[in-house]
Amino acid sequence: MANVFDTLKERGFIQQTTHENEIRELLGKESVTFYIGFDPTADSLHVGHFLQAMTMMHMQRAGHRPIVLLGGGTTMVGDPSGKTDMRKMLSVKDIDSNAENFKKQLSRFIDFTDDKALMVNNADWLRDLNYLEFLREVGANFSVNRMLGAECFKSRMEKGLSFLEFNYMIMQAYDFYVLNEKYGCKMEMGGDDQWSNIIAGSNLIRRKSGKPAFGMTFTLLTTSEGKKMGKTEKGALWLDPEKTSPYEFFQYWRNVADADVERCLSLLTFLPMDEVRRLSALEGAEINKAKEILAFEVTKLVHGEEEATKSLEATKALFGKGPASANVPSTEMISSEFTEGIGLLKLLCDLGLTPSVSEARRLVKQGGVSLNGEKVTDFKYEVTLNDFKDNELMIKKGKKTYHQVKISE
Repeated sequence: MANVFDTLKERGFIQQTTHENEIRELLGKESVTFYIGFDPTADSLHVGHFLQAMTMMHMQRAGHRPIVLLGGGTTMVGDPSGKTDMRKMLSVKDIDSNAENFKKQLSRFIDFTDDKALMVNNADWLRDLNYLEFLREVGANFSVNRMLGAECFKSRMEKGLSFLEFNYMIMQAYDFYVLNEKYGCKMEMGGDDQWSNIIAGSNLIRRKSGKPAFGMTFTLLTTSEGKKMGKTEKGALWLDPEKTSPYEFFQYWRNVADADVERCLSLLTFLPMDEVRRLSALEGAEINKAKEILAFEVTKLVHGEEEATKSLEATKALFGKGPASANVPSTEMISSEFTEGIGLLKLLCDLGLTPSVSEARRLVKQGGVSLNGEKVTDFKYEVTLNDFKDNELMIKKGKKTYHQVKISE
């Protein structure tokens, strides 16, 4: 089997490493226990987390043992990395509820049978820490000068960095130390915004235990223009089908820019790289075939093959024979809401198709909205029961976004 380090490098995952040659040698000669942390700051994972799950799957398939670390303790402090403002403080109840959701979602991607992977929560050792003892045993190993020079803090110095957040790096480093002592964890992995925190952890282990410890960061999921991927008009691209439907999830990947196809196929699917390069080389209308395969493969991994097939069939129906699929996102509304009529702009906002009335007005005026195949350019248009066919109204936004309104008596 090929060294997983080479696989990750070829597919474009690896951004930085603490000891590249040693890591590659280690991954080639033994089964390595490694970890990635997930702070449950929301009630679902998003597509940025999925990139981290993909690295864990590659590692596990190559015979290494993942530890999924749920941040039930660190979430109480909040990671300042990549944030311009302090994170919203969550209650312990919300953090624990979110962590349970993360557990279920991550279990779709990682095989936890027969000790092939572990899932632990840093709440088990962080929430009951004796602060004075922690300062003496762990804090003494950190230089404030060096911490202030870290990228995760630099961006916050102008607006202000709370002492609460300043503790985050030390706590994350301590996580690595605990996992190393308890489970023989030799490596921490994470997004490139975690580089400073990962270095802190590997340095702490080397100082306190004298044992080797390694770190590796992965590229963040960005477009070819450097913008963060996974943002939609409704917000993040969630892995929870109740928050982002499998169809909407599929459509996001079906509609990526041509320049992003190779990167997404490399990072978010298990297609062989020869196939990735072949698909990415397609030009003109042919590139849409590559996007369709991308959308199918990613949706299959996250939501299962059945949902991926449904979404593919819905897409073909919409782009081929017209809007006629039960798999299109839909909203049920009562008929009385349309007796007097609902303003088209309000309806577009209520359905989440536009973020604001002004955006809805612009879209309508530019001819970007159709009702049951008929373009509407009057932004004062009132949608009534007369617009429905068999109690259904298909709204088309732009060229590729559909939403069905169904009347329930």
